[in-house]
Amino acid sequence: MRVGAILATGVTLLSLSAVPPFVMSAMARDHGVMGQTWPVIEPDLLATIDTRLKTLEANGGIERMQKELVARTEHRVRNPIAVSGIGATESPREWLFDPSIVVQDDITDAKRNVIAARGTKVNPLGLVELKTDLVFVDGRDPEQLKWATGRWTATNAKIIFVAGSPFDRMGEYQRRFFFDQQGKLTGHFGIANVPAVVSQEGEALKVRELVLPKRGGA
Repeated sequence: MRVGAILATGVTLLSLSAVPPFVMSAMARDHGVMGQTWPVIEPDLLATIDTRLKTLEANGGIERMQKELVARTEHRVRNPIAVSGIGATESPREWLFDPSIVVQDDITDAKRNVIAARGTKVNPLGLVELKTDLVFVDGRDPEQLKWATGRWTATNAKIIFVAGSPFDRMGEYQRRFFFDQQGKLTGHFGIANVPAVVSQEGEALKVRELVLPKRGGA
């Protein structure tokens, strides 16, 4: 007997023990068949899944699904989703960005000497330099790519796409490109338009949204 049925029976017996005899007699009358009944069927879900998997394996369905998954994944890696809300620069603007952070926990060296105590405001540019500019472009725009690759070499700048496929352009330009995944960098610096350049200026970062020369700026 199933556990559910046992519990149900126990509850029923407990309830009937408090019912008066004359009521029990009335309840025990045969009122005939009220309708057709069916047995309770509880199919084994795991067995069903196993059967379907074996069927897919037999007719090559699993292999097809694996190939489709690999193809979709490769396509998404090669063609990342464009950063939303980024447009082409119409009017140049620039500002300074303070990269300072507040230390959440004590930072120690290998000998456990405290370098920066918890709560201390630290500017990373006071410790290390930003050796390469960060150049943000729309990789779908040939003019932006031509402008960026013409002004910066692979050693003095990282060219970062906000749209388009960096993989497709690597072979064409014979250099490495990057992508601003989910707009984390542009969002961090407050960049709303491209092309844009982030470069170090003292212990701050200068952020510039630039207009391409052909549009009347530099």
